[in-house]
Amino acid sequence: MVKLRLQPLQALYFTQFLSAFADNMILFVIANLLRENGFSPAMLALVSISFFLPYILLAPLVGPFADKHPKSFVLVIGNLIKALGVILLFVIDHSSILLLMLSYFTVGVGAVVYSPAKYGILPELTSNEQELFRANARIEGYTIIAILLGIGGGGAVASMTAPLISSAICLLLYLLSLAMTFFIPRMAGNASIRYGTEARRFFADFAVLMKRPDTRFSLVGTGSFWMSSAVLRVALIAWIPVALGIDPQSFSVSLILATTSIGIIVGAFLAPKLIPLKKFTRSLNYGFGMLLIIVLFPWIHVTAVAICFLLLVGFMGGAFIIPMNTILQEEGKTLVGSGKTIAIQNLVENMLMAVGSGIYYLIVYLGVSISGAIVGQGLLLLVFLIYLTGQRKKLVG
Repeated sequence: MVKLRLQPLQALYFTQFLSAFADNMILFVIANLLRENGFSPAMLALVSISFFLPYILLAPLVGPFADKHPKSFVLVIGNLIKALGVILLFVIDHSSILLLMLSYFTVGVGAVVYSPAKYGILPELTSNEQELFRANARIEGYTIIAILLGIGGGGAVASMTAPLISSAICLLLYLLSLAMTFFIPRMAGNASIRYGTEARRFFADFAVLMKRPDTRFSLVGTGSFWMSSAVLRVALIAWIPVALGIDPQSFSVSLILATTSIGIIVGAFLAPKLIPLKKFTRSLNYGFGMLLIIVLFPWIHVTAVAICFLLLVGFMGGAFIIPMNTILQEEGKTLVGSGKTIAIQNLVENMLMAVGSGIYYLIVYLGVSISGAIVGQGLLLLVFLIYLTGQRKKLVG
């Protein structure tokens, strides 16, 4: 009986792994298409914004959509939309930045539809709180491994193959993920849900979380981390070949980038030992550490040193974000519910990622070097850290 009950969970873990792997690999496919068609590296930031936009535009609706319909069906829809975004790469004119943005936007729509269902289905596939806790931990573990392999391995595959071949690999991964979804039972959703009512509640819940000092601190803090992380990833794809003398088509670029994710995992693992949850605002110190490393990047020209710095910036980022994320989820569960807290957090993070990417693109468009743009991103992070310092005084005072 236990084995039968765990089969759908295993299917969910695999469908999440395959989908998340492709989500991270597709960025390198887009980067290669931009390079082959003569676009500047800064254009990757512009295309990235199109992926963040669905998270902003659809945030009030995707949660109710996942609850209204069978969640396994929603996972299928999410993967189908992602696959459609990849299929567009086979038929569009790659010399059109708007069409490339449309393709990545479509993948983003699939990702935002998929996201709430993968978490929301867990209580339906487990029979008690302990099982649910283990399932949450495992799906996060599969996601982290998928991100690492998607950036490292997926990026390497994308660099060694033609864009259309790597696009086909991404399409195959999404279709395999979709196929795994059919091993998950289809349980009825709540047909009485009304989107208009839920959208109004979403913004009311957003106001509740922003009114509380601790949840406001955590929302802004986690959002500023992901803003910096998203911009840094795009900037480093352009910076590594120039500063370290590495061929931009070499798989070494993606492998070096993957070290940041390793650092984040280490920082996340050690965060509970470094920062007591009752004093979670101490995580801000690691945010300043992350800032310091970011602004030092322009002076690095040795690959081994760059790798160490990326590990450090990841470690600082992991220790920075985990305590705030924990507080936000614990307090948010009591205030508005876990699912709604995740949806609101997604909105804030993707809004800041879009803003950060837009500012980065503008800086480079105005003629500033990639190194200067990285420092500019560091200064933007500094603005948020100064704001959080003021908020911390209110919390501890």
